[in-house]
Amino acid sequence: MTHIVKGHLFKRNINCYYFNEVMHMSAAVILAGGKSRRMGRDKLELTVGGKTLLESDLQRFSEVFDDVYLSVGDAQKYPGIHMRRIVDIYPGAGPMSGLHAALSTLECDGIFLVAADLPFACPHAAKRIIELCGESDACIIKLPDGKLEPLFGYYRKTLLPLSEEALKSGENRMDKLLLRARTRFIDPSELGELWDEEIMLNINCPEDYEKLQKHTLRT
Repeated sequence: MTHIVKGHLFKRNINCYYFNEVMHMSAAVILAGGKSRRMGRDKLELTVGGKTLLESDLQRFSEVFDDVYLSVGDAQKYPGIHMRRIVDIYPGAGPMSGLHAALSTLECDGIFLVAADLPFACPHAAKRIIELCGESDACIIKLPDGKLEPLFGYYRKTLLPLSEEALKSGENRMDKLLLRARTRFIDPSELGELWDEEIMLNINCPEDYEKLQKHTLRT
């Protein structure tokens, strides 16, 4: 069963997105269900600039998106974060669990899925990706080397049947889902001045966190 715990932490602004002159509301969903095995402790509780990685993500996206949700495997996780949350219906399947639960629960046209361990994830770039999706089922960035980043991308409600089918069959890989769907793969150049390579920088291990701290001190 999916649970949404309602609350508020940051002031939210209303933003409307227009696709082909039809208004669709989209929500941002912050994925916070990882196990942080390589970090050795919960990486989302690491602090940078006086805030945890999770708090920073929630604040940035709440300033741009009208609806922001926290995706977790356990409803009681992060008790200090008073943000609406979505709990996995099929727990233990990684990001696919979070995607499926969000598409199943929310009534909006689509969701922007973003991993909470992307400290430079830009909500304005996220809005641009939503605009570029058009009538496709999903829209994500494809780097020149062919690498995909499914955890910074837009997913429409039309993907719900495929995601449920994947979970029931035990296929949890996001890239395989994207290849089966009508996915628009965009080049970073399509984001214009909103593109920055740091958007894709994630924090997985102590060395990554050390680099992030040094970067923060330089800026």
